[in-house]
Amino acid sequence: MDGPDSHRISVLHVDDEPGLAETTAEFLRQQSDGFSVETATSTSEGLKRLTEAPFDCIVSDYDMADMDGIEFLRAVRAEYPDLPFVLFTGLN
Repeated sequence: MDGPDSHRISVLHVDDEPGLAETTAEFLRQQSDGFSVETATSTSEGLKRLTEAPFDCIVSDYDMADMDGIEFLRAVRAEYPDLPFVLFTGLN
């Protein structure tokens, strides 16, 4: 059954800085009405969220405290090998 959210792209944004997490999520939401964006402020929370709901894509910061973005990507790939993953950093 097609509903209003049936064609939306569900994005999980992971960043351990809450202010940046919400800023990036809001930026993604403004790019298209087709994005549904949820945030997680740690990689452990991100992994937990993946078990609770399906996502079409992950957008993740690289520099995080509990594990870096590459380690997070490896953890995601172990369980969700085909899930698109975008890794970015704000580091200079």
